Amino acid sequence: MQEQQIDIEALKKDENFINDLKRLEIEMKEDKSIDKGYQLLGAKLAIEANEEEINEIFTFIVNQAFDVLSEKLVQEQGFDLNNPEELATARAIYEHGIQRYSENDIKGSKEIFLILHYTLNDSELKEAMMIHASAVMAGHSFDDFVNNLADVSGVDENDPSAFFIKTFVQPNDILLTMFAKYVKLGESELKKFEESK
Repeated sequence: MQEQQIDIEALKKDENFINDLKRLEIEMKEDKSIDKGYQLLGAKLAIEANEEEINEIFTFIVNQAFDVLSEKLVQEQGFDLNNPEELATARAIYEHGIQRYSENDIKGSKEIFLILHYTLNDSELKEAMMIHASAVMAGHSFDDFVNNLADVSGVDENDPSAFFIKTFVQPNDILLTMFAKYVKLGESELKKFEESK
């Protein structure tokens, strides 16, 4: 069976589709919903909307995600990844951390990965975030991390958390042992963070 091609030009003129997008944008803003922000972003990217519209949605997602993160930290709560809104929030923070890492912002990306380690309620992702933070502290460049440490070959596209890099070329326990010095450093930073609250 052939995959159906989406007619982007027809979609751009489809009144129902345009109205659905407008409604989604209103709901996103009213509900302050990051999940709806990602839905809108996906649709806008699919129809190749202009850069300004894309940036506006992306800015909303990132700002809202950090507002939610601040609340979580104040209330000493973690992210429940079974909740689509909280998963979308964690995703936005992670993607921001990855962007920082790719721009060689060592301090910023390390802190984001450590905070995710601290706030995620999934043990596999917690370990993966500590590996991210340790790789940053150990001086691995972003390209080195993606090409030599991460293993994205078997990503399950049906996994709602597939956008997190959580599989590596070596088992997590081996990497955490290799990075033991940096894991300790990360844990002591988180301990200081805990004590400062």
